[in-house]
Amino acid sequence: MSNVVGQPVRVLGGALLCAALLVNLAPEPALAQSADIPRTAWGMPDMNGIWQALGNAHWDIEPHLAQPALSMQEGPVVPVPANGVVAFGAVGSVPSGWGVVVGGPIPYLPDALARRDENKAEWLDRDPVIKCYLPGVPRANLMPFPFQIFQSESHFFMAYEYAGAVRNIYLEDPGPPQVDSWMGQSVGHWEGDTFVVESSGFNDQTWFDRAGNHHTYQMTVVERYTMTSPYHIMYEATMEDPMTFSRPWTIRLPLYRHVDDNARLGQFKCVEFVEELIYGHLRKNPIRGEDGR
Repeated sequence: MSNVVGQPVRVLGGALLCAALLVNLAPEPALAQSADIPRTAWGMPDMNGIWQALGNAHWDIEPHLAQPALSMQEGPVVPVPANGVVAFGAVGSVPSGWGVVVGGPIPYLPDALARRDENKAEWLDRDPVIKCYLPGVPRANLMPFPFQIFQSESHFFMAYEYAGAVRNIYLEDPGPPQVDSWMGQSVGHWEGDTFVVESSGFNDQTWFDRAGNHHTYQMTVVERYTMTSPYHIMYEATMEDPMTFSRPWTIRLPLYRHVDDNARLGQFKCVEFVEELIYGHLRKNPIRGEDGR
């Protein structure tokens, strides 16, 4: 029996060794694909088009198991309508994910980690995206909604389907941000074939994902967009916030181009969907009772 059980392991180990050798013998991906990426008339990688992240980083950018829906109290939602707790079932549950954080867990300071855990337990009440607030950076690129890049020699603009969010990436530095905002101020430049965007001037209200990962107004983000094929951008974002993290840290994931001839951004202006959630308690005759039903 031990021979039978052990045989697949030896075969798998041999296969992994062969795969590793093939990877080492293969040419560098960037060099092999650099001639294949589309380029503009002025010679830079052409990123014009509609892009979208796949995977489950939207729920949690760190590795995580599948989880049940969580209520505003700790623990799973109890599917008993009589007690006034909303039962989400599979709709509100969290699928598993391998994470997109490079090199280990997010390096939180102790107090910031405790706040993250509180956010996660009370995400239904605290997550700004549930209230249709703008998602911030880099969360806007991680959400399960497409976004479109408009690129010219003198402009770089990003339009997001979610909440009609937009980013005008300045190619000439206009100076420090005048005010803090949901999407911050972004300034871009090219480093070879990589488009680098430095963003600051954020408020402290956006999250990185639905798991409650957060930051303060001191956060800065450096993004790197590198085309690896006509249909893929390798996306990296490095966050630095001395009030929240002990050191800078990075996420990395691919973005995928929409290739359907009919691909376009839809409209998801979700403000009208959350008016009752945010302001319903101000009604003279509330639609919901005190128990939430």
